[in-house]
This record gives sequence, structure tokens and C-alpha cells, in this order.
Amino acid sequence: MNRHLLSAGDLTRDDAELVLRTAEELRSLADRPIKKLPALRGRTVVNLFFEDSTRTRISFEAAAKRLSADVINFAAKGSSLSKGESLKDTALTLEAMGADAIVVRHSASGAPHRLAHTGWTRSSVINAGDGTHEHPTQALLDAFTMWRHLAPGGAGKSGGGLDGRRIAVVGDVLHSRVARSNALLLRTLGAEVTLVAPPTLLPVGVEGWDVETSYDLDSVLPKADAVMMLRVQRERMSDAYFPTVREYSRRYGLDSRRMGLLQEHALVMHPGPMVRGMEITADVADSSRSVIVEQVTNGVAVRMAVLYLLLAGSSEPTLTTSDPGASE
Repeated sequence: MNRHLLSAGDLTRDDAELVLRTAEELRSLADRPIKKLPALRGRTVVNLFFEDSTRTRISFEAAAKRLSADVINFAAKGSSLSKGESLKDTALTLEAMGADAIVVRHSASGAPHRLAHTGWTRSSVINAGDGTHEHPTQALLDAFTMWRHLAPGGAGKSGGGLDGRRIAVVGDVLHSRVARSNALLLRTLGAEVTLVAPPTLLPVGVEGWDVETSYDLDSVLPKADAVMMLRVQRERMSDAYFPTVREYSRRYGLDSRRMGLLQEHALVMHPGPMVRGMEITADVADSSRSVIVEQVTNGVAVRMAVLYLLLAGSSEPTLTTSDPGASE
């Protein structure tokens, strides 16, 4: 793997499958009474969040702590950043503190790339979401969840992975960094991706993404192996992209009727946070088809894998129940 994880497009198929196999090994920790390994003892991971986040920040914090790393949570609000300190000066401060990895979320697309490539820090930089650009670890955890259910033999086994699987990504593609990263990563892993949205919520240039597009959700669902619903990001909207919430839900919401169109094995997914009743109804979100809660569990394992591979080595860990870190 590269020194940084900035884009899902930076991952080769071998890189991506290495992360998924490593995550499969590390996920077994979730079932242990004591969920720690000494793999990153003595390393420091900084969570540098310029945007509010609950799921992603806590997931990275849990991942680093389970690998025995020291964790510093650095929020923009209430810090020197709110007083006008620049990204460069913040990076130099973290470098002086000896940060080994910086997990950054920023409202500006490209901010993690700038942090990684300006020479301000020698730390590994992990993109935890930049503007409307990308969110590569979310794509990895989504792919990992699909692998565990859809790959022949399960995740990490031989048999083609996600080759030929059909994945529908539905909703506010225009503002979704999750959609962009998933489109890149799932194509790398051999899946066929269809983006479903009203014309106003598909980005300019989407024809260059190597995906199919559709405005008709009902025609796509019967062929899908997994359907990922996206939240409508109204905080990023300044114009009317659709007439009303009710109209959007009628055309692009996943309810019990539409769930009946899915194949029996098809998965229902959502990167969170959900707006129940808009893009997905409560009964569908809580159904046996839904793997939304599992995505959160898998997120910790995947982020552990990313941190481990960037900071400790380029091969999977060998974990056993007698691993010395399991009792710490």
C-alpha cells in the first residue's frame, strides 16, 4: 500500500483485497472479551476533524485504541483553528508532537491531499471525508460488508470476490463523497455499479465514472445484489434539487413495496446518518435484509486494517486466540 490513503482510486485490486483480508482477521476481536492487540503500541494517531462527525471519528478512535495506539482527538471547534490558525501551522504542530498518522475530515475537497503532499508532515494521512469529494474508508467498509455476504466462500476466500455483482447506489449522488469512493472501489473489485438519482442530483461528468446511471429505481432493484441508500445532504444544497420531500420519497425512497422487488439475497445498506421516512422507511432499515448496523461494526475492523497496514507493515497480521495482545 501507499504511505497515505487519500482516495479509493489510489488502491489497486491487490491493495483493496489486502485491506479486506486484514479486516477479516481483525474483526474477530469484536467477539473477544478483551478487544486489544499491541500492534501499534507506541504510535500516535491524531483525529483532525474540521467537520462534525460521530460515526467516523469514534470508529477511528476505537480502531486505533484496539491496536494499542495513543489517540489525540483534535476538533476544530474550541481549538486554535477557530481563532484563524492555518492548516499548515496545525500540521506543523502535530508534526512536532510526533504524530504517526493524521486522520483528517475537512469541508474543503482536496484538503487531505494538500496535507499529505506539501511536506508539512511526515505522518501518514488518511482521508476521513473531504467536502463532496471522497470518503475511502467508508467505501472499504461497505465493500467489506458486501464481501462477507456476497463473495463466494465469504470475505477473503477465493472465488471472484465481488466480480459481476450488481450494486445500486441511490439518492443524492451529487453531494455524496461516499458515492464517489464506492463507485471507484467497487469497480476496482469487479462489481457493476448503477447510480440512481433524479437528474438534478447526478454530477456533471458522471459518464466518466465507468458506471451505469438510471432515473428509475423500480427498474434497477430486481437486478441488484445490494442497494445502498444515500442521505439527501440538504446542508450542502442552496437550490431546489427536487420539488418536495414527499415527492423525493415517492420516487427514490426505499419502502417495503420496493424491498419486495429485491432478490432474496440482496442487501440493504446505508452509510449513515439515516433520515428515516425520507430515503428509507423504518421497517426496511430494521429488517432482516438490512446490514446497516453491521456496517458500523465492520467500520472499526476496516479502519484497524488501514491503520495497521499503513503504520505496522504491508501484510496481514496473524491473529490467534493466544496472541499476547488479546489479554491486555
